Amino acid sequence: MRTDQLISTFVEYYEERGHRRITGSTLLPPDDDPVLFTTSGMHPLTPYLEGRPHPLGRRLVNVQRCLRTTDLDEVGDATHLTVFEMLGTWSLGDYEGPLSLDWGYGLLTEGLGIDPGLLYATAFAGDGRTGPDTASVDLWQGLGVPVELTVEDNWWPNDSVGPCGPDSEIFLWTGEGPPQSTPTRDDRWVEVWNHVTMTHRRLDDGSLVPLPQRNVDTGLGLERLASLLQGKSSVFACDIFDPWRDLVPTLWPLDEPSLRLVCDHLRSAVVVLGDGVRPANTGRGYVLRRLVRRVLTTLWREDPSRSVGDLPRELAEHTLDHFRQPMRQADVLRTLLDEEHRFRHLLERGRGVLAKPRFQGPLTEEDFHYLHDTHGLPRELVKTLREE
Repeated sequence: MRTDQLISTFVEYYEERGHRRITGSTLLPPDDDPVLFTTSGMHPLTPYLEGRPHPLGRRLVNVQRCLRTTDLDEVGDATHLTVFEMLGTWSLGDYEGPLSLDWGYGLLTEGLGIDPGLLYATAFAGDGRTGPDTASVDLWQGLGVPVELTVEDNWWPNDSVGPCGPDSEIFLWTGEGPPQSTPTRDDRWVEVWNHVTMTHRRLDDGSLVPLPQRNVDTGLGLERLASLLQGKSSVFACDIFDPWRDLVPTLWPLDEPSLRLVCDHLRSAVVVLGDGVRPANTGRGYVLRRLVRRVLTTLWREDPSRSVGDLPRELAEHTLDHFRQPMRQADVLRTLLDEEHRFRHLLERGRGVLAKPRFQGPLTEEDFHYLHDTHGLPRELVKTLREE
């Protein structure tokens, strides 16, 4: 099943169950939000999860593009992307978690054809402040799905202020042969869907207070599920990356980890640019700048003559079309090339600065601060130059 078919199947399934589709927002949260980028499908819906009535009702479904900088160092494995799409459903004070799980099970097994014997669930075991999620456990046992109880892994989110609660996660077996062990003990169990029953709000001091309404928030990674349904070994092998995998290797011969990083970061940079961000030394612009520089550092490791200016225009156009962004691909490529020129100039200047006797030995924190504040050389760039 291709990703576009997966999206339509998901949305139509929940529309048949009374959900209204809402338009996913851009990667940019509202101006008063301290977070740089939208990190999950529920992020734009926080006011409604806290009790504000939503204009489209209490049952919602959508497809939301997200960006997570916390996963940058994990990009290149089988499941992590910088920019990805999240399929989401919400009950705003309407139905409870067990019904959400029952529908989720039905979509996976009947709608998408997944063998029920390849599924495993986890649920919240209780932690002294709140009790175990017995309702989810009972639901899974009734469906014949094995369930494992955990504490930290099944409370979402487990560290930030705002709406939170116990979650039940659905895992799919990806190993050879019959399923073995449990999700917490064997990474061949891959998480595909998280169902959160939002019951509380975490305050600044870590205490929990009940929300005015009990909500259900679910999130399902589009690219991850597509790769599993298509029998692919990683998210980079699903159909959404077909144009990238067809064209990039012919342009720049790369090993597999480098190919994944280059495709992910360039695709992510195109999406960030398409949402109106421009390279800068702080905030969102610095995230974009860091993505581009990580690409260039990887490309130039073997051949300094490589240039993002050689990137086929159809790749930028394909990505902008997929995310329904109005920016012209020519403008995206021009901005990427301008950033490349700035980075080349910075590298040349940085090599000259680091060649001075002061910086020949081990660098101190004072050195790193001086190089950044005086010469505009970020710590990670200094470390890269020192490794040359």
